[in-house]
Amino acid sequence: MAKLTQEEILSYLEEATILELNDLVKAIEDKFGVVAAAAVAAPAAAEAVDAGPAEVTVTLTDVGGTKVAVIKAVREITGLGLVDAKKLVDATPAVIKENIAPEEANEIKEKLMGAGATVEVK
Repeated sequence: MAKLTQEEILSYLEEATILELNDLVKAIEDKFGVVAAAAVAAPAAAEAVDAGPAEVTVTLTDVGGTKVAVIKAVREITGLGLVDAKKLVDATPAVIKENIAPEEANEIKEKLMGAGATVEVK
């Protein structure tokens, strides 16, 4: 049997379904007499603690001097109409989006700050 390279193994793992991966783990446990749950759970738990919050809220705290640009940015981010976006901006401090991934929150923050607004991510 030909020896697989590390790249080939990683490529397979990227493309495999959850069921295929589950079957693979069971086969490795049976063949080598090991239990994968303990080895996988500890690093995952440590990673979750280090990663910070899984979901955050983006709040518009100050509109700044370019209200029109901020309204346009809020419309783009939320999909609201002009009137609703203006009401949201006028009600500052206002929640723009809540329970979103930190990466998405950073993108929203950059857009709003680029429009001249002050934003808080919690």
